[in-house]
Amino acid sequence: MANIYLNAKKDLTTATVTTLYTVPNNSRSIIKSILVNEKTNAATTITLILYDGDPATATAFNLYTTVDITALETKELLAEPLVMMENEVLQVTAADANRCTIVASILETNREDK
Repeated sequence: MANIYLNAKKDLTTATVTTLYTVPNNSRSIIKSILVNEKTNAATTITLILYDGDPATATAFNLYTTVDITALETKELLAEPLVMMENEVLQVTAADANRCTIVASILETNREDK
């Protein structure tokens, strides 16, 4: 079993749904941190949703709905680690384009590697 440390990061350049991270089908993941930063000196909001599979057909679990991000703020969204199972998907939507970046710190455990 291999432990892979990585981060998933996006510059939220649109006000549409953006996939932040998808767990590979042979892995489990622990999300240690999700940091969002407002970079333009203008407040906005974001929404973060966890899907238990393909977002087109899976159940949506709203983790954060329209979270306020103040001007030039960096906000930690997680108070505790988030465990994600195989094929689960994290998606983020910014209310305004080109204002926020988001970074998730992840420990991915691949069950097939020795």
